Amino acid sequence: MSEYRNLLKESYEQKADERSKIHMEPWKIEELNRFIGAVPAKGRLSLLDAGAGPGLQGEYLKENGFDVTCIDLSENMVKICREKGLKAEVMDYFHMNLPTESFDLIWSMNSLLHVPKKDFQTVIQNLKSVLKLNGLFYLGVYGGEDSEGIWEGDHYEPKRFFSFYTNEDIQNEVIKEFEIIDLKVIPMDGQGPDYQAMILKKK
Repeated sequence: MSEYRNLLKESYEQKADERSKIHMEPWKIEELNRFIGAVPAKGRLSLLDAGAGPGLQGEYLKENGFDVTCIDLSENMVKICREKGLKAEVMDYFHMNLPTESFDLIWSMNSLLHVPKKDFQTVIQNLKSVLKLNGLFYLGVYGGEDSEGIWEGDHYEPKRFFSFYTNEDIQNEVIKEFEIIDLKVIPMDGQGPDYQAMILKKK
């Protein structure tokens, strides 16, 4: 595992319990509902929560009828997911031990922003490989600016690595592998970068 991923894992291992007690902001619940509304209704669909953290969103998606599998880099996060009754595995995007085309849907909120830009295509290709043809992929990241590196103002220790894209650049990255069904930019009202929310389709 690369050095930045080791540091990222250490950061989130320490914050797992704290993050498990956070209540989801209303706008995140709205995004979950927006994605759920975009999903064709056809039985119990399999969904991969990629970068699931403590399973807040995975639990919500399970309660809404999806067959959810959570993956996360942090062992402590995965433990919390399992305590909530979620299927969960310790896994990163570079070594995905999952069957090809095994999921109808993928959900990933604020996880791929930790992937270095030079590795972004590798990661979305790996995610694409486990998604069924015509499957939907919700990708949400903070961005709206062009930057990459350790966030020196981070209150986590070790400080985390972030990659941010302009709205145009993130679209140019994802259209190499996916069709963009919907793109929504949510301003964070001066509290940080904007939030870029995309619903993508495997083509």
